[in-house]
Amino acid sequence: MLFTMQTMGFLLLQEVGFDVLTMWTQMGFLAKAVVIILFLMSAMSIGVMIDRLIAFNAAKAQSRQFAPAVAGALREGKLDEAIKIADRYKKSHLAKVVVAGLQEFKAHQMSTEISGETIEASKRALERAEAIVHAELKRGVSSLATIGSTGPFVGLFGTVVGIVNAFKGIASEKAAGLGAVAGGISEALVTTALGLFVAIPAVVMFNYFTNRVEAFDIEMNNSSSELLDYFIKRSQAARR
Repeated sequence: MLFTMQTMGFLLLQEVGFDVLTMWTQMGFLAKAVVIILFLMSAMSIGVMIDRLIAFNAAKAQSRQFAPAVAGALREGKLDEAIKIADRYKKSHLAKVVVAGLQEFKAHQMSTEISGETIEASKRALERAEAIVHAELKRGVSSLATIGSTGPFVGLFGTVVGIVNAFKGIASEKAAGLGAVAGGISEALVTTALGLFVAIPAVVMFNYFTNRVEAFDIEMNNSSSELLDYFIKRSQAARR
């Protein structure tokens, strides 16, 4: 039934011969406000998508370079060199976490004997860094969920306004002909389509970014665990 109604609406627009400019000029104030809001929501979601894609791709690329470089420095026991390497990869999510643990570990390393408190302090520093980096990675992503969930309802509001205008046209023309309802139906169709056009990409990209953030979280957790294992082994070697 919904498909039949949509088909009838598009046939109606085609028969009347409305183009975008004509429909815009015949829209009421509320319908125009709905269209403007939807365009602003679309622009915001596109901006978030571009920003997160750039940030995620940069984090992935730099982390691939950072991981083998810092692993080599740690195998040689060069903590200062490992910290310098991490500082060179500012956009790597792994580097941000690892450097926090290394700096905390180095700050508490006052003697050749490494205490359990030093390990615990490094662990807390890693956890804080993970939380901060996680928040940075998710910046703006929640707005996509908001846009995806509210976009169809904003379009539906425009649809209701268009239907109301269609009934007003019938009342003013005192007839139910095509010309009396065409303007209101066009508003309803345009706002509904725009609401879906804004919402669908936002929902798809929200799910995509959420999955990527979860993958980054797993990588950070693994790196933190490996770094803590390194600290423990270093502690055991120092005691021997």
